Amino acid sequence: MGKVVSALSMSLDGFVADEHDGVGELIGWYQSGDVEISGADPRWTFHVTEASARFLGPALTGGVGALICGRRWFDRTNGWSGRHPAGCPIFVVTHAAPADRPGDKTPGGFFPDAMSALEAAQAEAGDRIVAVSTAGLTRQYLDAGLLDEIRVSLVPVLLGEGVSFFGGLTVTPVRLAGPEVIEGTGVTHLTYRVVR
Repeated sequence: MGKVVSALSMSLDGFVADEHDGVGELIGWYQSGDVEISGADPRWTFHVTEASARFLGPALTGGVGALICGRRWFDRTNGWSGRHPAGCPIFVVTHAAPADRPGDKTPGGFFPDAMSALEAAQAEAGDRIVAVSTAGLTRQYLDAGLLDEIRVSLVPVLLGEGVSFFGGLTVTPVRLAGPEVIEGTGVTHLTYRVVR
């Protein structure tokens, strides 16, 4: 079975979105360089530095077998119009599946809780990574002892308030090994292994 990995961009003060769910201040590094890198879906092309391409490349070229997100993020991205940049199936945790579902164009689906979504995503991903793309689900999987790795793209900005990446953990301390560090332009990529 592949790793369960949370990978998000985060401000220096620990937020993965501002108070309005905006991520504009956190994703500028996706267009901050001269190296063109495309996802499995050609609609998604990024221009990053060589260092960020080393960090991002494996996720966009088949390393991710499934992605789990919450309904709010799924709606904000319009379900990535049915195909995530990594080209993987999308597993959405929600209490109510939307009537008009852009995600119907790709395998995956809608699940009533985090654990059933993870079980289905792991079955789909096999030996590849299951990516967790929201802070709330990251905290749930950390609390349950099911997260293997945390990848933080640390952006040098202070948001002051917003959506906390790790606020609200109930099972602490969580010990981490690492980090593996890749210094990009306008971002530092940090990879930590969760110690069990």
